Amino acid sequence: MTTVPPSGTAPAAPAGVLVLAGTPIGDTSDAPPRLATELAAADVVAAEDTRRLRRLTQALGVRTTGRVVSYFEGNESARTPELVEALAGGARVLLVTDAGMPSVSDPGYRLVAAAVERDIRVTAVPGPSAVLTALALSGLPVDRFCFEGFLPRKAGERLVKLREAADERRTLVYFEAPHRLDDTLAAMAEVFGAGRRAAVCRELTKTYEEVKRGGLGELAKWAADGVRGEITVVVEGAPEPAPVTDPGELVRRVRVREEAGERRKEAIAAVALEGGVPKRDVFDAVVAAKNAARTSPRDGKGPS
Repeated sequence: MTTVPPSGTAPAAPAGVLVLAGTPIGDTSDAPPRLATELAAADVVAAEDTRRLRRLTQALGVRTTGRVVSYFEGNESARTPELVEALAGGARVLLVTDAGMPSVSDPGYRLVAAAVERDIRVTAVPGPSAVLTALALSGLPVDRFCFEGFLPRKAGERLVKLREAADERRTLVYFEAPHRLDDTLAAMAEVFGAGRRAAVCRELTKTYEEVKRGGLGELAKWAADGVRGEITVVVEGAPEPAPVTDPGELVRRVRVREEAGERRKEAIAAVALEGGVPKRDVFDAVVAAKNAARTSPRDGKGPS
């Protein structure tokens, strides 16, 4: 059944689509075939660096017919509404960054969020990823990992962030600028331990690709002479803590949580999880301590 708009009103324009396109992180031959198709078909191409976009299109042998605009950290907030209006008007907007997937430590998140809020379709052209490539090459566990992006530039703020991740058991992935790498690795060695395994992945998929593996202390010394190129650091997660077998320590931890306002049941479950022991063991320790307190002599007057 065809819906006829009321007299005097024009039919609403179909909403466009936002396409997030992954671009090569080094070798342009890694570009997904769909990237060339989308570059040629887009009504608007929003690029982090229009000069790099030009080099990419030349390498792919493709010509963009749509409008090309810059979309980078400095103008992201101001340009997002303009692009959303283009999308709302039916445009196909292609977003590309210098390397990898838009919005992953690159411009894009604001535009995606704004498009989603307007119920505009968002899709992606999957492409190379420095995060996944570094993980695969690191030789460290990859079954569980978390991406931390860039650490703060200031030393104090960087230490705070690293301390927050000190007990993280998943493999950690960071981006870092080459001129800060030695300081960052030294800070990681201080917080995580000099022996914690890591891998520094440099210039991935490029001519001078290098993966340096070792303890954080060893890697910090290696980086002190200076390192060039795009850097991704992969760090082994914290080791599993040794099980807490002392009943007195289990009881103490439960008591601390109870004094902080937790119910005993939740406190016992939390202590069992962090101590690496069955909940029954913690429960039995708490009951035994309670019974001992009831039967212990008080002021020399015998059991109460």
